[in-house]
This record gives sequence, C-alpha cells and structure tokens, in this order.
Amino acid sequence: MSDIICAISTPLGKGAISIVRMSGDKCLQLAEKVFSAKNFSYKNIVPRMLYLGYFNLNDGTKEHCMMVYFKGPKSYTGEDLVEFQVHGGTILTQKIIRVLTNNGARIANPGEFSKRAFENGKISLDEAENIISEINADSESELKAVLSLSDGKLKEKIKNLQNSLTESIAQIEATLDYPEEDFEKSAKDKIFDDLKNIDLKINQYLLDSQNARYISKGINVAIIGSPNVGKSSLLNALVGQERAIVTDIEGTTRDILNESISYKGIKLNFIDTAGIRLSEDKVEKIGIEKSKQSLTNADVILWVIDGSRELSNADSEILKLLKDYKNVIIVANKSDLKRKSPKFENEIEISALKEINIEKIKEKIYKLVINEDIDFNKTIIINERQIEILSECKKILEDLKNSKNQSMDIIAMLIKNLWNCLGKITGECENEHIIDLIFSKFCLGK
Repeated sequence: MSDIICAISTPLGKGAISIVRMSGDKCLQLAEKVFSAKNFSYKNIVPRMLYLGYFNLNDGTKEHCMMVYFKGPKSYTGEDLVEFQVHGGTILTQKIIRVLTNNGARIANPGEFSKRAFENGKISLDEAENIISEINADSESELKAVLSLSDGKLKEKIKNLQNSLTESIAQIEATLDYPEEDFEKSAKDKIFDDLKNIDLKINQYLLDSQNARYISKGINVAIIGSPNVGKSSLLNALVGQERAIVTDIEGTTRDILNESISYKGIKLNFIDTAGIRLSEDKVEKIGIEKSKQSLTNADVILWVIDGSRELSNADSEILKLLKDYKNVIIVANKSDLKRKSPKFENEIEISALKEINIEKIKEKIYKLVINEDIDFNKTIIINERQIEILSECKKILEDLKNSKNQSMDIIAMLIKNLWNCLGKITGECENEHIIDLIFSKFCLGK
C-alpha cells in the first residue's frame, strides 16, 4: 500500500489557477476530509469529472475551487490520484499543502509522481526522460525531436533489439543443453548475423542523432575582433534588438555578453566579446582574456573586421590566433562605406548598421555545423545519457565481433551484457541508481 504524496504541480507565483495534486491508495479518503460540494457524495463520485466546491483551510475559511478524482490504475501514477484546481497564489497553495500534510499526506520527492507511474507500468524510462526533455525544450527542433519519440516509440525500437538478443541467448542455451548435436557452427552463424543487424541499427541511431548536441544546446557562436569594428552592432543586428552598448569609444565591451535566437528551429547562442588588442587597463585585459577563452568553447567563430579601414596590428594578431581553429567566418563590416581592407576568400560583406546580409551569416553558421536538414521522421535521440548508452553498446558489440572463436558461454555473457545495457534506456535493468538519478531531475509536482 502506497503512502499519500502531494505537491504543487504548477509554477509557484501568481496566476489564474494553481493545481495541487496528491497520489496514493487513500487519497480519496483524505480528500473527503478537506473538500465538500453541494449535492455531492463521495460514495457516488465519478472519476475524471470536475466538481465545484470548497476546500476547508482549517482556519474558519474556505477556498472556492474544483476537484477531480482519477481512479487507479487509470491515472497518471497508476494509483488513485486527486487534483485540486485553486486560484493561483503562492500563499494559498502552500496553505493547501499544509492542510494536506496535516491530514496524513507527505510532500513528494522530485519526480516521485512520475517514478510511481514508471513503477506501476504506466510509462517506460525513456518516456519519463522524454517528459523532462519536453518540459525543458528551448527550441522548436528540440521539441520536434522529443515528440518524434513520444508514446514509447524508442522503447519499442529498443525492445525489438532486446528480443533479437533473447533469441540468440535461447539458441546458445540449446547448444549447451544438447552438446552431442552438431549445430554449434550454424547457431553461431545465425547469432552473428543477428548481431550484425543490431550493430547496423545502433549505428544508424547514432548517425541520425549526430546533431543532437546542437538540437538540445544550440550552436555556440563567438563574435571576435579588434575594438570598434562593429562586433556589438553585429550582435544587435543578429538578435534583432539593442542588447549590446555601441559607442565610438574603444574598449566599451569589457565582459562576455550572451544572447540567443532561433534559426531553422536551432538555437544560435551568440557571444559578444571584448575587442582584442594590447591594453594596460586591468579590467579590459580581463575581458580580452575571456574573449580568447571563448574561442575554445565556440562551434563557430565570427571574425569581424572593419572593411572601411586597413587591417591593424590587432587584426593581424587575431588572424594568427585563428589559424588553429576551424569554422571561422570572416565578416567584413561597414560595406556601406568605401572598402580599404584586403578581401578574404569566402568572406561575407555586411553592414551591421543597415542590417545588410545579416541573414547570410545565420545561414552560413547553420550550414557549417548542421551538415544537412534534420529529418525528424528518423530516430533522433537528443538525450545525452541515452546516446552514451548506445555508444557503450557499440563497445560491447566490438567485443562480440572479436569473440566468434570463443566458447558459447563467453558469447552468451557478452550478449547478456548487451541486453542489460540496452535495458538502461527502457528501465528494464537492475540498476536502481540510474532510475533514481533520472527521476531526481523532475520538479516536485511531476
């Protein structure tokens, strides 16, 4: 019998409504102590119907609210669940939680509602992780990737691989049970043909998910250059609003400024840096050092030069600095003025002030990192933990490839290791620590 857990399921703060939910075998009995309505009887309560009534706050006051009852197992958690829809407000919802805990409930741990759903077979582990990703999605492409694997689609694909491995283990056991029969070679051939197919599918999953980091975290773009070439003006043009201070005074930008936009569903994370030059100003020197450090974490570097003037010594030093970096886009700013700087191959001429060719920069960034348009009909896994598990499976498959001349016992052990490794994605494994870790990432009311 499960105890009763409760939590606020909507964000804290003022709003139209807040939802307080509780789950557990006796949550309806607890609801009977605190909620009442006219012409309403708990004996005849209809699941999934909203009831308008009053929540007794135990201080002589009542909250006019709605209640809905979900009877297990037809609920999110798989057990009896009650939700109260009350007026939005931090003090009010906290008071309702206090009334519930005073009547026998306890505050839920992070992700405990979803963990109970998993334990009761309502969702698989990959579906639980998808819920987290769906809530935290920051871009259209990230949400698309998550939704493409909703409703247990990933579990179904992984289960098919595990079923194939189960058949292989059964074949091995048959050879061990009947050693006098001479079919070990044919069994091995069949097993390794099946393993080859599994290897191909995992390779394809990893290939389809090669843009996963950019889908979930975006493309980091460092904007660098010497002072007064128009870096901050370019940032403002790229994000479509004045986010950076623009002046004629050199060294205005002294710290890193981060801004993000969405382009073709991918986040572009722009990093405006301090102008790189020799400086005796201590604060500016710190900013310049940060500018150089930002290059290491950048997926793309925009080197901005002032096309209306000759290259300075600072420009030449930056050019030397960039020789070890790939994905560098040279942006010649101030195309609205007479060109004086040398032209570079594959540069983009722009005017940040008049917003000329700004879209060309975004397209160039996208094409440098994303090799081809993302096909969301494929199995695109963006969850880093799941990608690491598939990479781990690849290593086990490599060991299996080298074990063909080994005994059936050793091959069986490796296949079981592979089966368990895949089970870390669906939750069909014995590692309770992994399960606890995943659900700890949820908010209290989920």
